[in-house]
Amino acid sequence: MTQVPPQSDANTSANDSAAQETHGQLRSIIDTIPVIAWCNLPDGSNEFLNQRWHDYTGVSRHEGSEWGWKSTLHPDDLDPLLERWRALLLSGEAGEIEARFRRYDGVYRWFLVRAEPLRDELGNIVRWCGTSTDIDELKRAQAELRHITDAIPQAIIVLSPDGWPLYSNRVARDYTGVLLEDVGADEFRARVFHPEDVERLHEERRSGLSRPVPFSNEQRALGPDGRYRWFLIHYNPLLDADGRIVRWYATGTDIDDRKRSEDRVRNENLALREEIARASMFEEIVGRSDAVTRVLAEVAKVAPADSTVLILGETGTGKELIARAIHERSRRSSGAFIRVNCGAIPPSLIASELFGHEKGAFTGALHRRSGRFESADGGTLFLDEVAELPPATQVALLRVLQEREFERVGGNRTISVDVRVIAATNRDLAAAVAEGSFRRDLFYRLNVIPVRLPALRERVEDIPMLVEYLISQYAKKTGKVVRSVRGDTMDQLMAYDWPGNIRELQNVIERAVILCEGDTLSIDPTWLAPTDANFRKGPLVADLVERERTMIEDALRASAGGISGPKGAAAKLGIPRQTLESKLKKLGIDRYRFRA
Repeated sequence: MTQVPPQSDANTSANDSAAQETHGQLRSIIDTIPVIAWCNLPDGSNEFLNQRWHDYTGVSRHEGSEWGWKSTLHPDDLDPLLERWRALLLSGEAGEIEARFRRYDGVYRWFLVRAEPLRDELGNIVRWCGTSTDIDELKRAQAELRHITDAIPQAIIVLSPDGWPLYSNRVARDYTGVLLEDVGADEFRARVFHPEDVERLHEERRSGLSRPVPFSNEQRALGPDGRYRWFLIHYNPLLDADGRIVRWYATGTDIDDRKRSEDRVRNENLALREEIARASMFEEIVGRSDAVTRVLAEVAKVAPADSTVLILGETGTGKELIARAIHERSRRSSGAFIRVNCGAIPPSLIASELFGHEKGAFTGALHRRSGRFESADGGTLFLDEVAELPPATQVALLRVLQEREFERVGGNRTISVDVRVIAATNRDLAAAVAEGSFRRDLFYRLNVIPVRLPALRERVEDIPMLVEYLISQYAKKTGKVVRSVRGDTMDQLMAYDWPGNIRELQNVIERAVILCEGDTLSIDPTWLAPTDANFRKGPLVADLVERERTMIEDALRASAGGISGPKGAAAKLGIPRQTLESKLKKLGIDRYRFRA
């Protein structure tokens, strides 16, 4: 096997001579540069300094060798420069350092040191090269500018072109408590601004700093009292003659009072709109039956407590009115009463409606928005149709009930709230738990104090009083005078089953008043008949029970035994599923025989 002979001493000597010649040429070139320049070894120690450096400092080549150049640094700048220099060595990236160097006559002047790594063909650093530029006049101008900014009664922070904090004026330092020497620390923004806002505005701020045009945003800054206040931050660039960004000046204006006022007005407007929308519902409390008396007694007992209440009852029985009565009699009566109809909000948006969202959390989320839980803080949140909540939102609601905290959609900051939750449903939640559509643990959390509202057919004795009250209301609105009710009309009203409960009674009386031609009110019997033509199989008969059975069986047959969903028997009959299940049990109807 042939072996490659070792390189001869002559070749080695020739290579060394060539390297020394190249090195000498490099030194000669650097010596002729009319600025201070230098080369360092890969470990950061000095290799050589050009003649300009020696002429400026008055330090000989022997004195300035290796780490001797440190003697020319201002004592206060030595440690910061070495720390920054070690960071550059570790990263292997080019960088800049500001420090004061001593001139030959003993005067210290500010210099901007620029360092650049020189690499071989394999990417290894073979030396560091750099220049030092006198910026003393610029630093003096900056110092004068600092005196000016300190006199301005507004928070100002000076930033580097990439957004790094360099200086904050007196107002900003007094508010944040950050010392001048700590302004440039890595954790400055995290220490001063709310973590939620730092994350929320990260990309927006980075994008704004990349363009030489002013921009602004709103964020919260931590004050000396340990509380965050909202500030409007304006960013204005300082450009050089070529249009390049030299500095950013960020000014902060306290807008906390305005933000809180906006939130308060928004919550008040929301509550007012809901109050107006439900002003016509107060007639539902009319009644003196034992069933109504029992419910009002329960309200009086549960209102002072802060426990969660679950109101059960068919559609139109007045569940929201009872929830409001509980709130008005509680210690939270001075707080907001916020209502959410869980069944009327698309499943994809219900979490945002309840817990709020951050800007950009989803398509269309152009701004941060507080949710209903935050709006109800200190008051009561009424969750109507709670059985319609999607599974993911059920989990989030359970957490709020257990821990009194949550995160906005798209956010990661925990928000604590003090809210009493009152839930309502017209469905059988126990059956929903058995079917797997509602969480068992959430059901137990909601069902701390259950309040069941009676259907109108369970308090028939209240119908005359309700009719009288409703007539007076609608007659006043229409400008009519109604003095009495026909006897057979009252009999029909009291004999009817009222699947829509009081809400249905309202509609019938309003129609009767509008169509009334004299001072005696009457109704058309067909108004009380089912509206679905598929189930009006025969004339009105005395035996309402048998007619009801026929209608239910026809609906079950048409839906193949299904009772829930848009095509189920309950929907065809226009009644809640819970009501239909109760009637099936009462009439002894087996819905499974209609399958197939």
